[in-house]
Amino acid sequence: MLALRSWLLATRPRTLAAGLAPVAVGTALASTGVPVDWLIAGACLLGALFIQIGVNFANDAFDALKGADTPDRLGPTRAVASGAISARAMLIATAVVLTLALGVGLYLADRGGWPILVLGLVSLVCAVAYTGGPFPLAYHGLGDFFVFLFFGLFAVLGSAWLQVAVIVNAGYAAGVTIGFQHAVSDATGARILQRVWSSSESWLLRLPWEWWLVAAAIGLQATAIIAVNNLRDIETDARVGKRTLAVRLGDRASRRYYALLQIAAATALWCAALGEGGWPLALPAGVATIGAMLLAFTVARAQGRALNRELARTAALELVTALALVAALAR
Repeated sequence: MLALRSWLLATRPRTLAAGLAPVAVGTALASTGVPVDWLIAGACLLGALFIQIGVNFANDAFDALKGADTPDRLGPTRAVASGAISARAMLIATAVVLTLALGVGLYLADRGGWPILVLGLVSLVCAVAYTGGPFPLAYHGLGDFFVFLFFGLFAVLGSAWLQVAVIVNAGYAAGVTIGFQHAVSDATGARILQRVWSSSESWLLRLPWEWWLVAAAIGLQATAIIAVNNLRDIETDARVGKRTLAVRLGDRASRRYYALLQIAAATALWCAALGEGGWPLALPAGVATIGAMLLAFTVARAQGRALNRELARTAALELVTALALVAALAR
């Protein structure tokens, strides 16, 4: 039972919202225009979780091997650093989980086309390169950009894009709506579809700009999770040469950066609400705004291990915002 608990903790359950939220939001975005393919939605969710867990496993192993996880770290005890799981076992588990993610990705690529395969392969490489390889992203201050890109834009828009691409590939052109508009006739539906893609090739789909704003908001909230995590670990990371963005910015600027991420996420949702997203998006925008103000205040003052609580709250805000988006968008 102790070994099982160690493996469960190694998945870092508090961070899994970063994998769950964008898929749920992307699927809800697509539901405003096309019927949801729940098998694809489930596969997207499974693939995102596998990649998230793979990143966490790889991070556990590589940080321990590089000496970044020391006994005096303020965050939760890591499995490899504590000796609960060997580095070799963790790396094998990483390979297994990412292989499962690849299997899911191959299914999605079969449904959505080669761009999904490329996106999946890049995601898998970066999952390992986050803390491993010759140029670990997190050690060079690029971890935040990775999180924004892969757990924001790619995950949200990829999930939405897959739903739309399947409809396109199936040849359903008449009477289908894309974005936040609804067709009143086949002709109207055809005109809306013409606005969204420029040819019969699904990889040329042009998704509405409101979708990009929503995806950016989720990505910014996910980035805030890693931002507060790295804020907590500034001292221990700096000692071992892990030059995260927080280490480069310093304590005070990192706290301001965290607040900026949360404010930017709320602003993006308000901008989407003012567009074709409509006022239903005011609910998630309001949730993100209130959460941003509260968390910016508490993170500005939290010290040491108290930042673990703020990390959990930051992940919770992303999940709650995602649920509010699903409630506002789902058809």
